[in-house]
Amino acid sequence: MNYQKVYASKLGNIFLTSDGEFLTGLWFEGSKDSSKHIGSYVEKDLPIFDETCKWLDIYFRGEIPSFTLQYKIPGLTPFREEVLEILKKIPYGKVITYKDIAVEIAKKRGLTRMSSQAVGGAVGWNPICIIIPCHRVVGTNGSLTGYGGGIQNKVKLLEIEKVDISKFSIPTKGTAL
Repeated sequence: MNYQKVYASKLGNIFLTSDGEFLTGLWFEGSKDSSKHIGSYVEKDLPIFDETCKWLDIYFRGEIPSFTLQYKIPGLTPFREEVLEILKKIPYGKVITYKDIAVEIAKKRGLTRMSSQAVGGAVGWNPICIIIPCHRVVGTNGSLTGYGGGIQNKVKLLEIEKVDISKFSIPTKGTAL
């Protein structure tokens, strides 16, 4: 059975899902990410939801949570796992580019290059936003592109982490929104 809880954040509602033990999803209401989480869910209070809400409360106060949540990501391919492992290492308040991730994976695999676009697809697949910080990935040209939770939320999350947004451009059209 799959369970769900709604967390009311200062950026709007955030949906949390669980298999009953682990966190399996986290996304903003009305975002593109919603399409990744189609299914039937039962509303239920669970310890993992309580822990996740506590983590989010700390995060939205502009503090760094001191504990790690237990989550499970079904359907994780080896490539997606590599990308998510890199995402989890991006420090609070820092950003890296899709190209940085591609270069790191290429080096690890002994390749001359890796597609930044493929990396973007794997970053965009992330089913647990904020906690696995895909919002900390930006375009090589300084664009705050590619966030399934919505560009406006990406900007606000980075601002919570005190990232200087003035160094980046915000897309006004295209699929990056």
